[in-house]
Amino acid sequence: MKRRKLKILGYSLLTIAIIAAGAIAYTYKQLQPQNHFKTVPVVNSNSTKDSQTSEQKSKVQNSVFNVLLIGSDQRKGQKIGHSDSMIIVHVDLNKKEYHAMSIPRDTRVHLDGYGYTKLTSVQYIKQATEGTQQGVEAAIKAVSDLTGVTINYYLETNYEGLQALTDAVGGIDMNIPFDVKLTHSWYPENRNKVIQKGTHFLDGKMVTEVVHERYSLQNGEFGRQQLQKEALVGIANAALDPANIKNLPKLVQTIPQFLVASNMTTADMLSLGLAVKDSNPATQLQYHQLSGEGKTMYDDILKNNNYQLVLNEDEMKKLVAEHFQ
Repeated sequence: MKRRKLKILGYSLLTIAIIAAGAIAYTYKQLQPQNHFKTVPVVNSNSTKDSQTSEQKSKVQNSVFNVLLIGSDQRKGQKIGHSDSMIIVHVDLNKKEYHAMSIPRDTRVHLDGYGYTKLTSVQYIKQATEGTQQGVEAAIKAVSDLTGVTINYYLETNYEGLQALTDAVGGIDMNIPFDVKLTHSWYPENRNKVIQKGTHFLDGKMVTEVVHERYSLQNGEFGRQQLQKEALVGIANAALDPANIKNLPKLVQTIPQFLVASNMTTADMLSLGLAVKDSNPATQLQYHQLSGEGKTMYDDILKNNNYQLVLNEDEMKKLVAEHFQ
């Protein structure tokens, strides 16, 4: 009888092992980018105040999609923040090509129900009046309406999240393209510190300080966009370093801890991690900046005249048509 029970137990354990192995194999197959990104969500530009989600499934051929990266100035414990940085990343997993385009925070945009204002104010006013998710969706809609780019995924972090993410990859080697004086530092001990031009190994705290600076830069916001791009390249290089590549799945699983908001699931991130693990950001990521004319214009939300940037529409349309559609 005892032998018979052991035999039954052995068969049961074998069956469980086979089922578990099959499940793991199925999951891994589904996570392969060519399978996982056959369909991706589209962030609906017609979201309403009462909607719980602003996404609809849409067929996308050849694993090509757009991700909007949002950097918020939201502080710990706060539920509202300004969109301090907005970067659209066009991902083509077949060609292993990636294009990134920064949208300046002071860009003049139209917000339904309010009028014209800066892009940075859209998220803040919508979050203050309607809620956290509505603010994110309004910012996405403003970017999509402005550029004509369909947004499939969005990832929003704040400066504390960026600091934690940088530290999670062990710090980064960051190219500083020009001297940076920290006139607007988050931490008092770094006030007026100068980071000289060149490549520096920086921890999360200092990366946060550098990408936040714009007042001392000769090109202002456009200079800060360059710094943000260099930080993203540095983080990507650190995450994809051969010494760290084995830890990539674990790192991807921890990324949601650094996010304020996102429609990407852990499975989405894991699959994207598999897709980019052999990539070289220095050669496969192309970065683009938009130009425009700075003007003093009336802000319908703030009810005063302030600096706003009117983008060169023809240049933007050409750039979008070539690299983001």
